[in-house]
Amino acid sequence: MGAQARGREKATGRAAGSDPDYRFTLANERTFLAWFRTALALIAGGVAVVQLVPALALPGARHWPGILLTVAGGGLASAAVLRWWRVQAAMRCEQDLPPTRVPVLLGLGLAAVTAFLVVLLSGRSA
Repeated sequence: MGAQARGREKATGRAAGSDPDYRFTLANERTFLAWFRTALALIAGGVAVVQLVPALALPGARHWPGILLTVAGGGLASAAVLRWWRVQAAMRCEQDLPPTRVPVLLGLGLAAVTAFLVVLLSGRSA
């Protein structure tokens, strides 16, 4: 197989092996789209925090959660593409699906941002 054909396979998620049942391919795509919607929501949340949260006692404090949420959204979008490709390749080769730590990392990251915001916002009312 030529380099050009390998490049096409990689770009479309096609790897060596056979086509999986279309239902599994569509389920993988739905999972990708759900991760992508979450990424867009994180980015929108980051913009909203910067634009809509009133100024806090600490100068620039509202920008850090906004930046963290936006970066998390961009990272999740990248992870979603990589995950979709790896799952598709595993299905084509009839291998076990690759494990992922992204949901745990996302949950812990959002818990940390939430705790940070709670501390900042609770300091406003004192």
